[in-house]
Amino acid sequence: MASAASSLTSAGGNDRFNKEAAAWDSNPFVHQMSSEAWKALQKYVPALQSHPKDLDVLEIGCGTGLLSFLVAPAVHEVVAVDAAEGMIDVLKTKIDKSQTKNITPVAVLLEDPDDPSLPPADSNVPSGPRKRFDLITSHLVLHHIPELEPVLKTMLGCLKPGGIIALTDFEDFGPEAKRFHPQNKMGGVERHGINAAWISSLMTQVGFHDVDVKVAWEHKKKVERWPGEFAPEEPIGPDQGELMNFSYVLCMGSKPA
Repeated sequence: MASAASSLTSAGGNDRFNKEAAAWDSNPFVHQMSSEAWKALQKYVPALQSHPKDLDVLEIGCGTGLLSFLVAPAVHEVVAVDAAEGMIDVLKTKIDKSQTKNITPVAVLLEDPDDPSLPPADSNVPSGPRKRFDLITSHLVLHHIPELEPVLKTMLGCLKPGGIIALTDFEDFGPEAKRFHPQNKMGGVERHGINAAWISSLMTQVGFHDVDVKVAWEHKKKVERWPGEFAPEEPIGPDQGELMNFSYVLCMGSKPA
């Protein structure tokens, strides 16, 4: 798992990410993949090319905000949501130390578009309807969610009419995709990547239009040669593991206008 995730329903998954939050940003891989995700969004989301400063963005599974901080300068606002409070605590500290003023961090397992934790549509009516968004993103989060259908329905409900989701994750290309995670990082992993045909069908079933799932980039990642080769909480040695190529899919769909 390369981006901090997540809309997790399992306590064990959140426990893992709470524990890893403080050291999360020290991993070069998570920075590389957040950068690749941002490049893909800029390339494939038309609104980010035409009128980005008008966009209200919701990021689900924001973790420590690596992607949020890349997106924020280009858009109007980023509401950054994560179920792991430890990740949000780190994000809040980073916001306090930065000049970025348009990231709103929210610690919540988001299951309802009208969750009171989300910002109000009208700041003058704090208890009124919740904000809706032009763009919803998530990065390396989907493979941690046990049931994707209700999460996609929540995303659909959080969008403005005509709004877009653009979700990135590594691709399920068969049994070998399991090697993406070392044995000691399997906690909270619900599936080994995202199958393009399957997610396309599910997004259409939920109600998204213009569904398009494509490989957006590829990257070589160091993986275990056998389960358990990498020791927990220890750096991977130069003589450990081997490089394996992974594809990353971008899952896009729109809410009917």
